[in-house]
Amino acid sequence: MERVDVAVIGAGVTGLASARALALGGRSVVVLERHQRPGQDTSTHNSGVIHAGMYYPPGSLKATLCVEGRRLLYAFCERYGVPHERCGKLIVARNDAEVAEIEALFARGTANGVEDLELVDSGFVSLREPHVRASAALFSPATGIVDAETLVRTLLKTGQDAGVIFLPGTRLLGADPDPGGIRLRTERETMLAATVVNAAGLYADDVSGMLGGERFTIYPCRGEYAELAPAKRSLVNGLVYPLPHRQGHSLGVHIAPSIGGHVWIGPTARYVERKDDYENDRLPLEGFVEPTRVLLPEVTLADLRLSGSGLRAKLAAPDVPFVDFMVRRDRVNPLVVQAAGIESPGLTSCLAVGNLVAELVM
Repeated sequence: MERVDVAVIGAGVTGLASARALALGGRSVVVLERHQRPGQDTSTHNSGVIHAGMYYPPGSLKATLCVEGRRLLYAFCERYGVPHERCGKLIVARNDAEVAEIEALFARGTANGVEDLELVDSGFVSLREPHVRASAALFSPATGIVDAETLVRTLLKTGQDAGVIFLPGTRLLGADPDPGGIRLRTERETMLAATVVNAAGLYADDVSGMLGGERFTIYPCRGEYAELAPAKRSLVNGLVYPLPHRQGHSLGVHIAPSIGGHVWIGPTARYVERKDDYENDRLPLEGFVEPTRVLLPEVTLADLRLSGSGLRAKLAAPDVPFVDFMVRRDRVNPLVVQAAGIESPGLTSCLAVGNLVAELVM
């Protein structure tokens, strides 16, 4: 039976960043991933936005880890050549009634330590985004985009360079207590880990149960995307967002250029029953016209194409507006470190989450 200091369950950006930080700290680390490749679920099914950190309550993990993680992520991308761009973001107020909400976001972002936020008028918006209609906006020059798939591969490679062992196609089947830690059973082998990090994303609640940890529920929330037709991609220059949904489950259907040249429109927010339900009863393309025209009034149905979808691993039930990241020692089984409920801004925060996980383990 193989013995390791730490086993990480899940090879999304959270698990890979945690494994890398632990290996750099001198621990022996193995990552178990049920898919044949890393990052196949939430990590690569999102807008690829590097968030600044103005949306989240001051003092929350989402706020602090986003602000710290953004700085770490930009430095990581520059060091290892991960394609990214500081394209900036406008959060627009469509009318005077929404200006107060923009001002509240500005105050929250400032409290969270977000740099260079600026309240701007319609003239600024017109110069930066001539096709966007707005009475005013919050401009965040620190917001950007990243190629999520390259980020996943680079986190894996740099982790392996530090000694991380990656086991793809390895599903956790069960776990048993042991005087030396936790015995983990897979289809091929059994291993003994002194500590287990639960970074299983959509399946973190199931994995926590296997590990004898806390009971909680992950709610899959599907986000669907359309995209602008190639001939219309020049209508926007950077990220353009509406005000976030008041119930707290989404930042709103936004317009997001990608590193690859696409311009995504989305995501929507819809709770679903299954954790693998990416396609059932998809929103028709017509459903994207109105939210797109809120930001780009001249867009028509002919300018849109259906695109992909992703699933958020939410700790918040449909009637709960906000639940923070769960990054801490498990309260039932202290040999488990939870890194669960890592939805947006999880991509931005991944390196900061990884560092916090390493601190908790060490």
